[in-house]
Amino acid sequence: MNRRLIFAALMILVSGIVSFSCQKDESNQVTTDARSLFLGSWSVSETWTKLNYEVSISADTTSKTGVLIYNFADIGYSYLPAKALVSGNTITLDPNQVIGGGLTINGSGAITGTSTINWNYTISDGATLRHVVSVYSKR
Repeated sequence: MNRRLIFAALMILVSGIVSFSCQKDESNQVTTDARSLFLGSWSVSETWTKLNYEVSISADTTSKTGVLIYNFADIGYSYLPAKALVSGNTITLDPNQVIGGGLTINGSGAITGTSTINWNYTISDGATLRHVVSVYSKR
């Protein structure tokens, strides 16, 4: 009887060790930065200005989900970039931010595949509010 009891205890001990050793190691998990699809140079076709221009999107080093959009709304590269947050396939402008020479912007876009962002946003100079649709194409 003692042998059976000792054998059962050993089996429980061994199964506990095996079970513990098979746990997922979270430290070896590969994480993907959701911003990576949005980063880079983009050609823009915009309905408001009826112009085509270029923008550059880079990671905001002060945020895990933030990006900086240089030349947003064709304001020029000499101005501070527009700030936005990425969540999944959506990019959302920081609300009511002022860019360029006093333009307030609001809105968001969604990436399709890896090469197109469709934007819907508003831009206001304080007197006129314009609704803008633009398409970013990866360069």
